[in-house]
Amino acid sequence: MEKSLRRITMTLINLLRTSWVGVSSNKLRAVLTTLGIIIGVASVISMQALGNGARAAVEGQFRFLGADSIQLSSRMLIDDGELKDPEKPLTFQDGLLMPQEVPLVERVEMSVNTSAKIRFGRSSFEQSIQGVTAGALNQIAGSGEVQPVGWPDGEPLNAEAFLQSGRFFTEAEVLEGAEVCILGSKTAYDLFGGDDAIGQTIHVGRESCEVIGVVVELESVDVSKRYREEHNLTFFMPVSTVINLLFEEEPRVFMTAIVKDVNRIDEAKKHIIDYLRNRHGVVADENGEYADDFDLTTRKDILGAQQEAAGTFALLLVAMAVVSLIVGGIGIMNVMMVSVTERTREIGVRLAMGARQRDIIAQFLVESALISAVGGVLGIVAGILSIPGAAALNSGNALLDPGSIPLSFGVAVLTGILFGLYPAVRAAHLDPIECLRYE
Repeated sequence: MEKSLRRITMTLINLLRTSWVGVSSNKLRAVLTTLGIIIGVASVISMQALGNGARAAVEGQFRFLGADSIQLSSRMLIDDGELKDPEKPLTFQDGLLMPQEVPLVERVEMSVNTSAKIRFGRSSFEQSIQGVTAGALNQIAGSGEVQPVGWPDGEPLNAEAFLQSGRFFTEAEVLEGAEVCILGSKTAYDLFGGDDAIGQTIHVGRESCEVIGVVVELESVDVSKRYREEHNLTFFMPVSTVINLLFEEEPRVFMTAIVKDVNRIDEAKKHIIDYLRNRHGVVADENGEYADDFDLTTRKDILGAQQEAAGTFALLLVAMAVVSLIVGGIGIMNVMMVSVTERTREIGVRLAMGARQRDIIAQFLVESALISAVGGVLGIVAGILSIPGAAALNSGNALLDPGSIPLSFGVAVLTGILFGLYPAVRAAHLDPIECLRYE
């Protein structure tokens, strides 16, 4: 048994040595032959990384949308190539009445965005203002996008962790349109320096409001985005207050409906659609179709669209990889055919001295596998090195999939073997006498 194993090992070593000599006898040709394999493997790895990055970016953008949440937004109209607000956008009253009219809805978080000049003493500047409901800090805490500076990794977040001083406004203050506000840490510093902001009155446009809270200094959970300061430039007011004081017309309101039972979210979605159609006077046309002026999105919808896009991307990836590898395989087959022709006398000598057909086949298959293996290794290196460049073209979103490395290498070697099979079989079936006569 031991002798048999040793003999097999020696045979494999000799076969590899002989094959390597055959491949390295013309290095330039061998390198050029591997280009197709290199491109195919590199494209698989880099495009897989781009796909993973795109999926991660989508998941990150909608991380705040829990399994029990339905996001609602006004459907924009296209007029002469320009986006315009619908005639009846989603309003504060739509969201306020929804829990009463749709029993499956527990509550509705709402927000509007605008800007205005804020002033305190000699400090005055244009400020982005977010009108939100009382649960806004809980939404921010649950988004997983930002955290207090120095927050321990893995430590759960809640709304209280985001307040440096004071408090957030209540649901009662949202309903009554109280003139109160909460400042981000940088906004508070720009207005008051190091002084206490709580209880101070500041001017917002032509109106005024009382500062009741200051948010702690925040940083992005993503380390690569921690240079940004927008998390600390926030300015929160009750959504009703912003609508009453800073808008002349009813603005579009963004909403997130929280349902009572996650298992009935599809049913809740249908009831919300019926409720909004009734509120907005949307009726079916003669074909039974509804021209809704709003859109509803759940995590299930996003994941479904994401999976569909991922499937399309995977097909594109497979097609590109197959084309590149076929081109590389044809190159390997052509080179091996040339090699068989150049080494006809060598093949004849080996056959005349007792070499079996399977020995000849094995030698040429190992040579083609070596060429494709070298191309696979170089393709893996090229693919990994190309990921930063690919990420730069995709807003920094590219994630290497470790599983794509052995898969790409295995496919590359298999390609070499498959396309090297015909030249190997042809070499093995040459007539030894004719081979020895070959000049």
